[in-house]
Amino acid sequence: MKFKVVLNIMGKLLIVLAGFLLTPLIVTWYYHEADYLAFLLPSLLALCVGLGLSVYTKGHDEISNREGFAIVAMIWVLFSAFGGLPYMISSPSLSFTDSFFETMSGFTTTGSSVMQNIQSHTKGILLWRSITQWIGGMGIIVLSLAILPILGIGGMQLFKAEVPGPTSDKLTPKVKDTAKILWEAYTFLTFLQATLLFFAGMNPYDAICHSLTTLSSGGFSPNNASVAHYETSAIHFIISLFMIFAGVNFANHYQFSKRNFHALFNDIELRAYLGVIFGVCAFLCLNLMLTGQYTDLFICFRDVIFTTASMVTTTGFATADFETWPLFSQFLIFCLMFTGGCAGSTGGGVKIVRLIIFLKFAYQQVYQLIHPKAILQLKMNQQVVKTPVILGVMGFLVLYVFSFFTGTLIMSATGLDFTSAVTATASCLGNIGPGLALVGPTDNFSQISDFGKWVLSFLMLLGRLELFTVVILFTPAFWRD
Repeated sequence: MKFKVVLNIMGKLLIVLAGFLLTPLIVTWYYHEADYLAFLLPSLLALCVGLGLSVYTKGHDEISNREGFAIVAMIWVLFSAFGGLPYMISSPSLSFTDSFFETMSGFTTTGSSVMQNIQSHTKGILLWRSITQWIGGMGIIVLSLAILPILGIGGMQLFKAEVPGPTSDKLTPKVKDTAKILWEAYTFLTFLQATLLFFAGMNPYDAICHSLTTLSSGGFSPNNASVAHYETSAIHFIISLFMIFAGVNFANHYQFSKRNFHALFNDIELRAYLGVIFGVCAFLCLNLMLTGQYTDLFICFRDVIFTTASMVTTTGFATADFETWPLFSQFLIFCLMFTGGCAGSTGGGVKIVRLIIFLKFAYQQVYQLIHPKAILQLKMNQQVVKTPVILGVMGFLVLYVFSFFTGTLIMSATGLDFTSAVTATASCLGNIGPGLALVGPTDNFSQISDFGKWVLSFLMLLGRLELFTVVILFTPAFWRD
C-alpha cells in the first residue's frame, strides 16, 4: 500500500470539500443568518488539513487498484467527518454521532435523517444538506476526476471503485473526459428540474434544494413534510419524472444527447427498469382503489407513481404515508427497497442489471438440467456476459443478503422492534431513506441509539460503494505485498 499516494489524493479532495463548504455562505448572507462560522471554520480546517497532506506527501506515483479502493472508501468517511462540523457548530444539540450520521446519509444519498424539526434549522444548513447529496450523487471521486487533471494519473482505478454497477465502461478513452460528460449531463438535468419546479410554483430556494437531492437520488427536503408540503400536482409529477431520470444509467443520457435512440430501445436493463416502475404502479393503484384507500384515481396515480419512483430509485421523498396502505402495497414497496435503479445511475440498491443476470443464470441452470449437453451463453444486449462478471454478480448478491441479515440482527439487539430493524437495515444498505414503523416516512432515525446510528452509517457506506470496495479493506490479503 502506497500510503503517501493515498494521503496525497485525500488531501487534494479535502481542498475540493473546503470550496463546497463555502457555497452555503451565499444563502446565509442573502437571508441575513448568523451562523456563517458554521461554514467558514470547517472550510478553513479542511483547507489546512488538505494543503498539509498535499504538500507533505507530494509525489507522482502510479495509483494501483489497491490504492484506488483505499482512497474511495476512506474519503467518504473523511468527508462525512468534516462535512458534519457545520451541523455541530450551528446546532449544538446535535452530537458528533448525529452530525456524522446526517452527513454520511447525505454523501451516500441515503436520505435518512436524525433532524426532528428540519424547518427549525437555518437555510444555509439545509442547503448544505442538499449539497452533500448532490456531491455524493455522481460520486466524489468522479467529480474530482473532472476538475482535477492531476488525478488523471491512474484515475481509472478510482473510477472503477466509485461508479456503481457490475461494470464501469468508459464513454471516452480518457477517464477525465468521461467524468466531465457524466457531470455535464448531471448538472444540466439539475438545472432543468430547478427551472421547471420554479415555474410550477416553488420558490427559488426550495426548487434548488429539491433539484440537488432529486438527481442525486438523495431525498433530503428543506420541509418537515418532504414533498407532501406542496399540494400542486405539477410539482409532484416533475419530481417523479426526474427521479426516474436519476435511476437511469447516465450512459443512456449520453446516448440520448447523441440521438442514439436505437441503443436506448435495445437496452434490456432500461426496458426492465421502466417495466418494474409501471408494473408496480399498476398493482398499487389496483390494490389501493379496490380497498377504498383512495376514491380519486388521479390522486391515487399521482401518489403511487411518486412513491414507486422514490423507492425504486432509492430517493426517499414522500408525498403519502404508505404505512397506512394495505399490507399488499406495503410488501411491494418493501421489495422495491432491494431493487434499485440501473447500473451507472445515482440510485442505490442491488441494481436492475444484477437481477436480470441472476434470473437469466438461474434459468440457465434449470435448462442445463434438462439438456445436460447444451452449451449455453448468458447474453445482455446481444453481448455475451463474461464468467467473471457473472461470478461477481453472484458474489455481490450473497454478500448483500449476508449484510442485510447481519445488520438486522445487530439492529434488533439494540432494542428495535422487528419491522423497524428490518426496514432500517434495508433502507440504509440500499441508500433509500425511509423504512417502516419507527423509521417510517413520517418519522426519522433520532430514536435509534448511538451505537445503532454508527452501524447504520457503516451500512450506508457499504451500500453506496457496493460492498466490495469496503469489504476488501477488511481482508488481510489486501494489505499484504
